[in-house]
Amino acid sequence: MRNTITAVLAAASLLALAGCRQTTTEGNATTENAAVPASSAAATIDGTWKADIDSVQFDQKPDEYLLQAGQYSCKSCVPSYTVAADGAFHPVSLPYADSIAVKVVDDHNIIRTAKKGGRQVGESKLTVSADGNTLNGSFTDTSTSTTGKGGFVETRVGAPPAGAHPVSGQWKPTKLQDFNAEALTFTFKMEDDTLHMTSGTGQSYDAKFGGPDVPIKGDIAGTTASVKKTGDNSFQEIDKRGGKVVGVFDFSVGADGKGHGSFENKEDGSKITYTATKQ
Repeated sequence: MRNTITAVLAAASLLALAGCRQTTTEGNATTENAAVPASSAAATIDGTWKADIDSVQFDQKPDEYLLQAGQYSCKSCVPSYTVAADGAFHPVSLPYADSIAVKVVDDHNIIRTAKKGGRQVGESKLTVSADGNTLNGSFTDTSTSTTGKGGFVETRVGAPPAGAHPVSGQWKPTKLQDFNAEALTFTFKMEDDTLHMTSGTGQSYDAKFGGPDVPIKGDIAGTTASVKKTGDNSFQEIDKRGGKVVGVFDFSVGADGKGHGSFENKEDGSKITYTATKQ
């Protein structure tokens, strides 16, 4: 699912198009231990929430890229892919993109652009610091009806091969920044036995608790969701593509009145946790 934070934290591919690793957010960012029981009747899931970008915690293997001899590879993407770094679009087989263009701007900057069905769905820019140890990125996600934007910082944990562009090597996510409100907000409404979800970027679903998978409207990868109650003010969402579970999202309202979210990407084993504040 394309998480809003994620996306959002999407959208996976919580760094969205940062690595074409889609963890999506539909109110999704994700946590290792999401279910925090609510102690107050006033603390309800219903309402509009905004994820606290400073609360996001990452649990994942490093991102790994290789840009060398005119070829760009995202080795940590699921699935991994390699395209010519010549600025032209080349076919890939990814949930949220079917072609990608990689342009080398200079020794420290590259731009990646993604298309699906002939339409541009996102662009990300990567800048390596002068000392080669920090990677600053920004993305624009145009796959949804409302554009999501954000940025991130990663720290080098693996050196690039000799002769490779400095963007190469392994990078550990350390910080998210500069997300627009649309990429961080989501609304839930529990009505009878149904959960209604709408993200700030325009994705939505209406799913019955304990019911069948339903399509996530606005998700270009064809992701579906099913939901079940895990408490008075908590639920779990299971995301699938092609009938295969690709993500598990848990959300609850704690005694502190905050929303507590977690998302586990079942394809690469990564996890994200965060808190959110009701607006």
